[in-house]
Amino acid sequence: MQLRFTSVKNGNHVLFREFSYIKATPHNRESFIHIFWKCFRQIGKNGDLLAMSEYSSLLQLLCPDFPAEMVQNTARIVLIDDATDCLMSFSDFIYSFQIQFFYEEFVESISAIYQDLLSGKNPNTVIVPTSTSVEQLSSSANDKPDVQEGVDATIFCECIEGLCERFKHKYPSTVAIKEILDNTQRVSFYGFLMALAKHEGINQDIGALPNKPDLLIDPEMDQELERLIAQVAISPTSNNNSSSSALGQKEMSKKASPRKSLHQRKRIEMESDGSTEETDSSEN
Repeated sequence: MQLRFTSVKNGNHVLFREFSYIKATPHNRESFIHIFWKCFRQIGKNGDLLAMSEYSSLLQLLCPDFPAEMVQNTARIVLIDDATDCLMSFSDFIYSFQIQFFYEEFVESISAIYQDLLSGKNPNTVIVPTSTSVEQLSSSANDKPDVQEGVDATIFCECIEGLCERFKHKYPSTVAIKEILDNTQRVSFYGFLMALAKHEGINQDIGALPNKPDLLIDPEMDQELERLIAQVAISPTSNNNSSSSALGQKEMSKKASPRKSLHQRKRIEMESDGSTEETDSSEN
């Protein structure tokens, strides 16, 4: 029981669990984001850029049934709904993934609000929106090329504040939302989500990731890696010596056994020849 409590406290309880489990509670979601960062932080430290499919594979190493759609939606935030096959940095991906995964229900709900505003519906008639796929949102926006990009930021903010008053799931701080939308006249859906991803206050509220300047710094992990590297550097020498000694003994035994067998064969042949001569003389 104590071990299980420690596992939950440290966030390790979400490792290799099914997707329905890791998204079941805010604590589980935060723990999974934190574990993903600790496991693959080295990618960002090396400066590697990965494709959407590669990030999906990494997530599925920790959660075998992690849905590819969640990764696709994250890629749309990073790339502002551009081609999702472009390469992404670790820092851009993980902060956007945090918003998409931790606030999944909120993101789905505001996507419906955004689509309603694009289609010209009166925001006062908007009730709690139903979940709408991001693909439908994109196609709706593309159907109206003459409409100015994005929606009115003030109206969008009012609709989101109204949603949050009756929302049952986790959502970002309304103060942070207002701060983002007050700085622009019009806003696009993915532009807004990217602003949420970059907001340090929202990141601190979730508590899964350090702020961006410290994202690639983890002293405890670095010390552990240095310890492992030191062990690897020491162990091959001793292993090689013992292996060489064992190999030498094997080679000596291999070399000795042919001589012995040859000597035995000669002795057997001599004995065999002698017995034949005795038989011949007795017959004579």
